[in-house]
Amino acid sequence: MHALWPYLIAVGCLALVLGFLTWAARWIRRRGSGGGGVGAALAAYEEAFRATSHAAYQEIRAEAGRKDPLESPDWLRRLRKRGR
Repeated sequence: MHALWPYLIAVGCLALVLGFLTWAARWIRRRGSGGGGVGAALAAYEEAFRATSHAAYQEIRAEAGRKDPLESPDWLRRLRKRGR
Protein backbone atom coordinates (compact mmCIF):
# COMPACT_ATOMS: atom_id res chain seq x y z
CA MET A 1 0.00 0.00 0.00
CA HIS A 2 2.87 2.39 0.74
CA ALA A 3 4.13 1.98 -2.83
CA LEU A 4 0.91 3.47 -4.25
CA TRP A 5 1.10 6.79 -2.40
CA PRO A 6 3.56 8.50 -4.78
CA TYR A 7 1.43 7.52 -7.79
CA LEU A 8 -1.77 8.69 -6.13
CA ILE A 9 -0.16 12.00 -5.21
CA ALA A 10 1.15 12.47 -8.78
CA VAL A 11 -2.27 11.69 -10.30
CA GLY A 12 -3.96 14.03 -7.81
CA CYS A 13 -1.57 16.87 -8.63
CA LEU A 14 -2.05 16.31 -12.35
CA ALA A 15 -5.83 16.39 -11.93
CA LEU A 16 -5.55 19.58 -9.88
CA VAL A 17 -3.39 21.31 -12.50
CA LEU A 18 -5.63 20.23 -15.39
CA GLY A 19 -8.71 21.37 -13.50
CA PHE A 20 -7.14 24.77 -12.87
CA LEU A 21 -6.12 25.16 -16.53
CA THR A 22 -9.62 24.23 -17.68
CA TRP A 23 -11.15 26.79 -15.33
CA ALA A 24 -8.65 29.45 -16.45
CA ALA A 25 -9.37 28.75 -20.14
CA ARG A 26 -13.12 29.15 -19.60
CA TRP A 27 -12.58 32.33 -17.62
CA ILE A 28 -10.33 33.85 -20.29
CA ARG A 29 -12.74 32.93 -23.08
CA ARG A 30 -15.65 34.45 -21.16
CA ARG A 31 -13.78 37.69 -20.58
CA GLY A 32 -12.27 37.75 -24.07
CA SER A 33 -8.91 38.86 -22.75
CA GLY A 34 -6.66 36.18 -24.20
CA GLY A 35 -6.66 37.08 -27.90
CA GLY A 36 -4.11 39.87 -27.99
CA GLY A 37 -1.61 38.19 -25.71
CA VAL A 38 -1.74 34.90 -27.55
CA GLY A 39 -1.37 36.64 -30.91
CA ALA A 40 1.65 38.59 -29.69
CA ALA A 41 3.26 35.47 -28.24
CA LEU A 42 2.80 33.57 -31.50
CA ALA A 43 4.15 36.50 -33.50
CA ALA A 44 7.27 36.57 -31.32
CA TYR A 45 7.72 32.81 -31.77
CA GLU A 46 7.35 33.08 -35.54
CA GLU A 47 9.78 35.99 -35.68
CA ALA A 48 12.42 33.91 -33.90
CA PHE A 49 11.96 30.55 -35.61
CA ARG A 50 10.13 31.17 -38.88
CA ALA A 51 11.33 34.39 -40.44
CA THR A 52 9.39 34.07 -43.71
CA SER A 53 6.16 33.33 -41.89
CA HIS A 54 6.69 36.35 -39.66
CA ALA A 55 7.29 38.58 -42.66
CA ALA A 56 4.06 37.36 -44.25
CA TYR A 57 2.19 37.94 -40.97
CA GLN A 58 3.46 41.52 -40.76
CA GLU A 59 2.45 42.19 -44.37
CA ILE A 60 -1.05 40.85 -43.74
CA ARG A 61 -1.40 43.08 -40.66
CA ALA A 62 -0.19 46.11 -42.61
CA GLU A 63 -2.61 45.36 -45.44
CA ALA A 64 -5.51 45.01 -43.02
CA GLY A 65 -4.66 48.41 -41.56
CA ARG A 66 -4.75 50.20 -44.89
CA LYS A 67 -7.92 51.95 -45.90
CA ASP A 68 -9.45 52.02 -49.34
CA PRO A 69 -9.12 55.36 -51.12
CA LEU A 70 -12.27 57.39 -50.64
CA GLU A 71 -14.26 58.86 -53.48
CA SER A 72 -14.32 62.59 -53.89
CA PRO A 73 -17.30 64.17 -52.12
CA ASP A 74 -18.48 65.70 -55.37
CA TRP A 75 -18.60 62.46 -57.40
CA LEU A 76 -22.40 62.59 -57.57
CA ARG A 77 -22.37 66.17 -58.85
CA ARG A 78 -19.90 65.25 -61.59
CA LEU A 79 -22.14 62.37 -62.68
CA ARG A 80 -25.13 64.71 -62.89
CA LYS A 81 -23.16 67.19 -65.04
CA ARG A 82 -22.42 64.41 -67.52
CA GLY A 83 -26.11 63.65 -67.80
CA ARG A 84 -26.13 60.26 -66.14
